[in-house]
Amino acid sequence: MTTMRVASDLAAVMVPIGYVGAAIAAACAIVAAVAVIRGSGGLAGGAVGVWIVGALLSVTASFAQEWTPLILSGAALVGMLVIGGVVRAIMTAAGAGRPARETDAALPAAVPVSRPAVGSKTARVATSPTTASIAVVP
Repeated sequence: MTTMRVASDLAAVMVPIGYVGAAIAAACAIVAAVAVIRGSGGLAGGAVGVWIVGALLSVTASFAQEWTPLILSGAALVGMLVIGGVVRAIMTAAGAGRPARETDAALPAAVPVSRPAVGSKTARVATSPTTASIAVVP
């Protein structure tokens, strides 16, 4: 086989793999943008981690001098992260973020419970909840 024939056969295999990798990378970029919008750092990191695998697959098309999949996968991540950051900033400025947590004043007060008489056969009940504390030794 000649060198051109081998290169042509490799290109026939590598280019479709590159386009599949670019599609995987674009899907992961969209997931990363949604994760940035929602404020989920772990999901964004995982999506970018899988995006790396898709981008590496898109590099295989470059062996056949086809650079489109690699450019598309890189542009997808950059574009989606920028869009996610802008939408997140708009949502934060509009106050449409996560609802505020309840404060201790908004929680219902504990109901005190009376103790049984001394010497009775009933179980003892604490009058108020207790919390344990651990002393820190310097």
